[in-house]
Amino acid sequence: MDRRHPPEQGPEEELMRALYREHAGPLLAYVMRLVAGDRHLAEDVVQETLLRAWRSASRLDPAARSLRPWLVTVARRVVIDGHRGRMTRPPETGPAALEQLPAEDELDRALRMMTITDALDDLTESHRQVLIETYFKGRSTTEAAACLGVPPGTVRSRVFYALRSLRIALEERGVTS
Repeated sequence: MDRRHPPEQGPEEELMRALYREHAGPLLAYVMRLVAGDRHLAEDVVQETLLRAWRSASRLDPAARSLRPWLVTVARRVVIDGHRGRMTRPPETGPAALEQLPAEDELDRALRMMTITDALDDLTESHRQVLIETYFKGRSTTEAAACLGVPPGTVRSRVFYALRSLRIALEERGVTS
């Protein structure tokens, strides 16, 4: 591409450059009033407005006296849509608020898992199997019964006694009271 001669522009590009030159400044001033002086938000709204104009360039009448009323209407609607969107979503927080949240400590998680594994080892094989099928694999009583080859009532009974034994094993390790 020869840099001394700019590429020829199509009618849409010419229209967009003309719209920007003629309307971007006044549109920014108008939007600044709508967004209570938030310059970054106002610039975003003007950019979105001009982007919508570019998308609608084939429907815009370049021979019209002025496209500013259309641009102002679009900008106002963009501001309204943004306001409505912020009202329906929870407010955004900055990184400072996130720094105050306690992070999950991987060491604590690992110790907790080791303690639970150790407590599971204290259970009988049938109690351990029924807890693994129902709690860790997420199977229903009927599904666990089919996997273990026992009746569903037996699975329910074993789950009851296994949880009681697991609670005692964890209490011995100081995990629960």
